[in-house]
Amino acid sequence: MADDPPEPTMEEILASIRQVINADADATRPPAGTIPSPFPEDEEDVLELGRDASEDDAPAAVPAEHADTHEIAALDSIAIDPRADVTSLDGLVREMLRPMLEKWLDAHLPEMVEQVVAREVARTVKP
Repeated sequence: MADDPPEPTMEEILASIRQVINADADATRPPAGTIPSPFPEDEEDVLELGRDASEDDAPAAVPAEHADTHEIAALDSIAIDPRADVTSLDGLVREMLRPMLEKWLDAHLPEMVEQVVAREVARTVKP
């Protein structure tokens, strides 16, 4: 029995556990400077819709500094037909927004008018 190795202390046991945990964490951690993908690597269940992105007719990339002006110009070029009926998207959206807009105006317009009138009266009365 005198030949038995001494039992490890609690600190030695905890240090050993920490080493194992750190080794496991280092093995599963991606290399420095890479961003792990939130998507699973197995892409067998992915349903591809549309054409391949590598085709020649893909739209040209827009530089980042001009992307916002490009998007605003695209929105500015959209024409809305004020005479559209509910069978068109413009008319449908207008009909859906009308009750919401009326409710908002009923709630906020009197206060807004009062503020503007008070401001104009104060401006006119000041010497």
